[in-house]
Amino acid sequence: MLWGTTGTVQALAPEGVHPIAIGAVRLAIGGLFLLLLSLGKIHWRGWPLKGTVAAALCMALYQPFFFSAVSMTGIAIGTVIAIGSAPVIAGLLEWGIKRKVPQASWWASTALAIAGCILLFTNRGSVVADPRGILLALGAGASFAGYTMISGTLVNRRETLPVVAVVFMLGAFFLTPFLFLYDLSWLMEARGAGVALHLGVVATGLAYLLFARGLVKVPASTAVTLSLAEPLTATMLGVFLIGESLDALSWLGVGLLLLGIVLLVWGQRGKSELDKGQVRSA
Repeated sequence: MLWGTTGTVQALAPEGVHPIAIGAVRLAIGGLFLLLLSLGKIHWRGWPLKGTVAAALCMALYQPFFFSAVSMTGIAIGTVIAIGSAPVIAGLLEWGIKRKVPQASWWASTALAIAGCILLFTNRGSVVADPRGILLALGAGASFAGYTMISGTLVNRRETLPVVAVVFMLGAFFLTPFLFLYDLSWLMEARGAGVALHLGVVATGLAYLLFARGLVKVPASTAVTLSLAEPLTATMLGVFLIGESLDALSWLGVGLLLLGIVLLVWGQRGKSELDKGQVRSA
């Protein structure tokens, strides 16, 4: 839900701010915030360098993909396509790379999510979906799925906070050139500074820390599908705060997305109870 505020906050930024600049600033502030929290907890001996670099690249790519998509297609549509595509990609990655077939509840909830995204895509309200924005949103979905799968492996080998801090600081380093290509004078304005701090501290640092801790307990495919709470939040904020409008079919799509989340949570809860029962039996 914290992630779902990013598109709306971007829309409230000072006029003329480039979406790539917002993404770069977001990652830089978020990474610095997490690094400060993890001081003294980072131990470099035996650090999984390849996985860290791969996760950082995925997160760095996600920023320009996502914010550019939202600027082209609107908050609701851009976020739904970006995050709605991620569960499918994450499930396929787990299946293809880890040979781990997702649970039945994942298949059902993902099908509902896809149907919901399709209905939102057909929206005939005030938002028009730009084909270029759709491709960028799909790129964001793939980047997010890759980050989730890799991070799931990292947090099972290392403490969560240091892993997230290092990944985000490295991701911010990859985006550093963009800080010199775009105007950053908006950060000197009160509204611009507020937008940057919210995106960096709340919607990045805190949100990804919570997400990474969740990855310790659930598979990457399940975690990504649960993150569909983001487009639901973004859609509601886009409609009620920014003034975007959705037609009846799009509202049905929102309902299907919500149903998919509920189904996945129910399925994961049932699996946890089954695992506990097996442990007690043993």
